[in-house]
Amino acid sequence: MLLSAAVLFILSGCSFSPKPPIAKQEPYELVKFGDTRIDPYFWMNKRDSQDVISYLNAENDYTNAVMQSTEELQAQLITEMRSRIKEDDISVPDFENGYFYYTRYEEGKEYPIHCRKKGSLEAPEEVMLNVNELAEGYTYFSATGLNVSTNNNILSYGADTVSRRQYTIYFKDLTTGKLLDTKISNTSGYAVWANDNQTVFYSVKDESLRPYQIYRHQISNSLSSSDELVYEENDETYVAYVSKSKSNAYLFFGSSSTMSDEYHFIDANKPYSKLQVIQPRERGLEYSVDHFESNFYIRTNLEAMNFRLMKAPISKPSKANWTEVIPHRIDVYLSGFEIFKDYLVLDERKEGLKQVKIIEWKGGKEHYINFGEEVYSAWIGYNPEFNTNLMRYTYTSLTTPTTVFDYNLASQEKTLLKQTEILGDFKSENYEAKRLWATAADGVKVPISLVYRKGIELNGKNPTLQYSYGSYGASTDPYFSSNKLSLLDRGFVFAIAHVRGGQELGRQWYEDGKLLKKINTFTDFTTCSDYLIEQKYTNAENLFAMGGSAGGLLMGAIANLRPDLYKGIIAQVPFVDVVTTMLDSSIPLTTGEYDEWGNPNDSTYYFYMKSYSPYDQVTAQNYPNMLITTGYHDSQVQYFEPAKWVAKLRNTKTDNNLILFKINMEAGHGGASGRFKMLEEVALEYAFMLKLVGKK
Repeated sequence: MLLSAAVLFILSGCSFSPKPPIAKQEPYELVKFGDTRIDPYFWMNKRDSQDVISYLNAENDYTNAVMQSTEELQAQLITEMRSRIKEDDISVPDFENGYFYYTRYEEGKEYPIHCRKKGSLEAPEEVMLNVNELAEGYTYFSATGLNVSTNNNILSYGADTVSRRQYTIYFKDLTTGKLLDTKISNTSGYAVWANDNQTVFYSVKDESLRPYQIYRHQISNSLSSSDELVYEENDETYVAYVSKSKSNAYLFFGSSSTMSDEYHFIDANKPYSKLQVIQPRERGLEYSVDHFESNFYIRTNLEAMNFRLMKAPISKPSKANWTEVIPHRIDVYLSGFEIFKDYLVLDERKEGLKQVKIIEWKGGKEHYINFGEEVYSAWIGYNPEFNTNLMRYTYTSLTTPTTVFDYNLASQEKTLLKQTEILGDFKSENYEAKRLWATAADGVKVPISLVYRKGIELNGKNPTLQYSYGSYGASTDPYFSSNKLSLLDRGFVFAIAHVRGGQELGRQWYEDGKLLKKINTFTDFTTCSDYLIEQKYTNAENLFAMGGSAGGLLMGAIANLRPDLYKGIIAQVPFVDVVTTMLDSSIPLTTGEYDEWGNPNDSTYYFYMKSYSPYDQVTAQNYPNMLITTGYHDSQVQYFEPAKWVAKLRNTKTDNNLILFKINMEAGHGGASGRFKMLEEVALEYAFMLKLVGKK
């Protein structure tokens, strides 16, 4: 039987000493390769069972009881963070096909309002989609994939009201403001228009939430049940999707796994034509494609670990006909490209930082944009027009709010369009950002980006939050967060550890942090922690670690490996039951990630995974204070992974440190959907740390 903290409070009389829930144990045997694992909490996998619901509610009650003393602090943090937000804000308009498109927010409203103006910013505003109205009556709401037909008359968009990322696609007639009768459920949320303004293509998901089929739908037919299947991906390690070229001339039907891509295409003016393959899939061959004039431009890792740029005639696009445009460079990772009529723009990475390179098609003159800071992030923005010398890009750093520029590719002049306004007394010059390098045991130097308020002493006593992700080649670039000011202004240092498994230092950085080298991700993180302590930024009594999803796996691994390093750990929606999840192909995302983690049906990968799987490696030792979060509807990391982990930690650890488990019963992987509602989750995390270091 589970007792809530409130019940325990009543039983304890006047002295409030909440006790954590004790989960029942029902030993469940899991056998593979002669190895037996006993999972006493396997019963938690039964979604919607009363026992599970009762346990999760009891955990929430306990967390609320323990954190009750910080309620005033949490309220103050929410007020602080919200007070920095310009609530009646508006994005920089993008011009496309005769209209200026933008998103704005109204004061006090949680969700965006998507608008446009025809021909001029002085024209009357057309509200395409007011998400606040759509979200009425829902505890969670997400609108995604907004896409307007070529004739500008019909808007398609996807809506999710559960947070399982199963979107229903709707169509809105922008001339009348009314929804069409068509509703297409269980999709990825994005419909791509052919140029006839009557035909759209969309992908649907299977039982494991893998996008695997692409259908063609006629707007004149309100019944999606008669839609025609045009592509099906039967390999469970691949996902299928559809997109459109920048030129609007071609539709691309993609299918991708971790290590391989395949694209088909059709003429966007002929939506019923037969799909043609660009390059058939090959194990280890990755590529992406766009169109310009008479060629497809192809970014690929063909004989190029850090990728290179190729082109091929549309009439014969296979790799036998690829010719090189930008060669492979051992010290530069080509992460993307953008094509203009007179210029080629490259999105690159070098020495852990983003770069934007501009090359003239005629003459070959080239230059880089100078960003002027030591630690920053920049990326090419949305640029739908070919025939222009202006390129939109976005810049941010740990001390500079997100800033949007138009860059003249010819004159090299920057025009500031918008910098996110931070209300209150914020001044960038009050904060300092640095890039440090920690040396791992194998001699590899791991970059650290960090920021703090000027004036702190390097006395080894500063409270510090160290963050990382470190998987899937996803780079954790330094960016500005107004919420973080609530920590920095209370004396915190914030650090990002750019560990292997990301792609900050090129493709090899990713390769050295996955599969049978995954341990590097974890030891790189602890190396960075040791370095921050050595350099007297902090100490083990003031150092906190944070990561989410695969970064939550990182948190679980370091908790087992080096619990002595941290005062507290915040593990957000953590992927911690690695072996069991990767053995269950019915769980969303599992089969498509064999090339990231390995396939545990192979004994080599099974035992390697088991050696670092946080749930399997919980042992009788002291652990740091921990705050663990999840969403009950999470489709990417199921709620029962952290639930079982919490129960096992409580039953096994040898200390009296806190383990708090917060479950959002109305959300999924991304947490709350509203821009203010999500501040409650941030405030809880900050209050947890501030409570432990005695900050008020």
